[in-house]
Amino acid sequence: MDTSKAISATAVASLADRRLEWHHKAIPANANGTTHAEFLREKHTLADLQTPLLTLDAQALAANADRLAQWCAAKGVLLAPHGKTTMSPQLWTEQLNRGAWGITLANFAQLRVAREFGMRNLQLANSLTDPQAIRWVADQDSTILSWVDSVETVALIERTLAGTGAVLDVLVELGAHGGRTGARGVDAAMDVARAVHAAGHLRLVGVSGYEGSLAHTADDAGLAAVRGYLANMRLLHEELLAAGLYGAGSVFITAGGSAYFDDVVTVLAPAISTGAETGGPSVDLMIRSGAYIIHDDGFYRGISPFSRVGDQPFHAGMYGWARVVSQPEPGLAILDAGKRDLPFDEGLPEPQLLGPVLGGAMERLAGAEITSVNDQHSFMTYDPHTTTVRPGDVVRLGLSHPCTAFDKWTVIPVLADTNSDQTVVDLIHTFF
Repeated sequence: MDTSKAISATAVASLADRRLEWHHKAIPANANGTTHAEFLREKHTLADLQTPLLTLDAQALAANADRLAQWCAAKGVLLAPHGKTTMSPQLWTEQLNRGAWGITLANFAQLRVAREFGMRNLQLANSLTDPQAIRWVADQDSTILSWVDSVETVALIERTLAGTGAVLDVLVELGAHGGRTGARGVDAAMDVARAVHAAGHLRLVGVSGYEGSLAHTADDAGLAAVRGYLANMRLLHEELLAAGLYGAGSVFITAGGSAYFDDVVTVLAPAISTGAETGGPSVDLMIRSGAYIIHDDGFYRGISPFSRVGDQPFHAGMYGWARVVSQPEPGLAILDAGKRDLPFDEGLPEPQLLGPVLGGAMERLAGAEITSVNDQHSFMTYDPHTTTVRPGDVVRLGLSHPCTAFDKWTVIPVLADTNSDQTVVDLIHTFF
């Protein structure tokens, strides 16, 4: 893919000129005032940084990005990764370089970030209901797909764009009882589609949905809920085709977070079409997995399709580093990283390794557990009969849920290889 047409390489490259200041908590005080590029030229290592800290692993990120790109190519499906996971144009570029159609985002603020970096193909996995956002999207010289899930939303967009010649491309979102957004059922979604078809400022270009809000496990009940919902998405698409409600041009069916994308392809790939055989529009299936490029040692490690089937699983690409600031009683250590540094919503951090210094030799930390986290501290229990923990010791932590790890850091160091070459090879800038 020609990435120059998908994102501004100049804008992304300009991040190397950014100065690292006191408000970048991952950067050591002695680097204050240096630029991103100058910092990298100095060949810093993990040992030069400080805790609390989040780092990324370059090898894992590249392997994960390659893995899903190759899988999508083999399955004949498009990938529009959910950019809200990282909010990093540098990582979006890596995904685009591997053939991603574009980037998916969740709200107006995130769209503005993407356009600032010259993104051309975007999907808003939400409905536009803010008049400012509606008018802004209508003024953009780019492809921005958004969703609608009610007749009222269609009417709102129509009123907002009255008197203009703007036409927005939208997908009707199918929901389900107990889910998040989306028209509740195929019949309700068809009503929305008819409203779009009759509107002067909207063009229906597909069907959208999110199966991840209907299940949180990969057991039989969870997978049945997901597959039943996806079957209804396919039914909706077929009814839209039969009714001639799609606008002119290509059609997209989009679903798929990072937990059930294999089921999305199994159920919905039969709807892919060039249009030649039916005389109708071409139909592409687009998945939106976002967390895969980072992966984790928690929720996604357990539920990712590649983990479940044992087929070249993704690699954890992020780690937390925390220092013992207090050892107030036997078997309890208080660490200097808490809710404002590390994710905790999909499982608490997992103690993995212990060592006397950051960037030095570490040993496996068996039997230890993070039992709770405060704003700036974590409570780690361990067996004092088998493990000695002292103030100043460093703990490496496995983490769960990249989406709520990245939003806590404006700059994140990338190590060449967390387990061996701990040279800082890049700095990832985030824009939450």
